[in-house]
Amino acid sequence: MIILNLIRGMFMAFADSVPGVSGGTVAFVMGFYNEFISSISILASGASFQTKKKALTFLMKIGLGWGIGMITSILFISSVFERQIYDISSLFVGFILFSIPIVLKEEKKNLKSNYNHLIYLLIGMILVSLITYFNPVSNGAIKNISINQLSPSLAAYIFIAGAVAISAMILPGISGSTLLLIFGLYTPIITAAKHVILFNFAYLPILIVFGLGILFGVITFVRLLNHLLKTKRSQLIYFILGLMIGSLYAVFMGPTTLDKPLASMSFETFNFMFFLVGGLIILLLDSLRYFVKSK
Repeated sequence: MIILNLIRGMFMAFADSVPGVSGGTVAFVMGFYNEFISSISILASGASFQTKKKALTFLMKIGLGWGIGMITSILFISSVFERQIYDISSLFVGFILFSIPIVLKEEKKNLKSNYNHLIYLLIGMILVSLITYFNPVSNGAIKNISINQLSPSLAAYIFIAGAVAISAMILPGISGSTLLLIFGLYTPIITAAKHVILFNFAYLPILIVFGLGILFGVITFVRLLNHLLKTKRSQLIYFILGLMIGSLYAVFMGPTTLDKPLASMSFETFNFMFFLVGGLIILLLDSLRYFVKSK
């Protein structure tokens, strides 16, 4: 079971490392989503010591595999990201666009009977656009993350981004990496993580702040979102769809967040083949999910 959970965690990390694909979706496909979410909820509840110990053991095994998978992904992504930013961005567009119909299909019953909640779709789109346009990366506050640039306001911003991004683990259709793109932190965090992995510890403080945000998000936001999925599901799904649609703007602006900023992606630099590959991966994941459900 240890090896199986390590593999599960690794595949979750592979998904979490790229915008458009949720680690929660992979957990669902591989059949351990409910146990994963339940274990997180148990740790934040008043359950018995033995129950919490069992949940923590399971999450530690998943977490170890996730860590191995994330390190592998970061080293690969960071090595090609700057050299092929427009190709990778086109791939992300494919991930996101092809994920939207899947969410619509899965939530058709909830959405169809609650068209009065469409306002939340608009709110999500507007919120993403505003965050993308006004975030510190777009304003030049973050270029090459190091300890010298970790001002209190920037630390607070990264802390909040980490808390919100980790919450995407339990949300259908949107990944933490997509939210990092919206906050303008995807490229900086990936770059910082690569440098720390390669023993350049000048980048470590920013990752510590980000990690503390993740921990805070697990303890607080995950429980809140789990509650909203049960009580305000249609409003939340419309809001998520708005985030997904709006995140396309964040992807097109992604090249401007590099250490050496490039022009935002245009239709001239858009790579249609990478876009199709991204869409095909999403369709294959969706097909696999139905295959697992039929077993």
